[in-house]
Amino acid sequence: MIHPERLTATLDGEFAVFLIGLRINQPLRVDKWGPVARAMPRMLRELYRHPELGFLHAQTWFARTTLVVQYWRSVDQLLAYARDRDAAHLPAWQAFNRAVGSDGSVGIWHETYVCGPGRYENVYVNMPPFGLGRAGRLQPASGERRSAAGRLREGARPPAP
Repeated sequence: MIHPERLTATLDGEFAVFLIGLRINQPLRVDKWGPVARAMPRMLRELYRHPELGFLHAQTWFARTTLVVQYWRSVDQLLAYARDRDAAHLPAWQAFNRAVGSDGSVGIWHETYVCGPGRYENVYVNMPPFGLGRAGRLQPASGERRSAAGRLREGARPPAP
């Protein structure tokens, strides 16, 4: 559903934004990048089935360099998932290192950002729930929340009792 009004999203407390993806360096080496590309959907299905792991939402864009934006309740939960021997990530990472390693055929990358009150802002107009708006709560971007500076100031304030 498209929301025509101006909205902003909030998420209580601290949270982590995790960007991860792959870059196809040798397009003809499907034998190298294909298994890597198939690993992320398995992990995302697992994470959606187990919200107790701290995963909140993800959105994916496909191109030569693929991007998955993930929202996590905490960076500690993200790191715990990465190390969990019973989860899908660790076997996929080990398989990548065995099959690709540093041969240059396919690259993988990630970046992690820890956010908290007053340290992020967003706005959505004529959009369906998207990004942090899917992971958090949407609310009108009016009054103090109408401008980016206002949203940042409001987020920095302690919550009302």
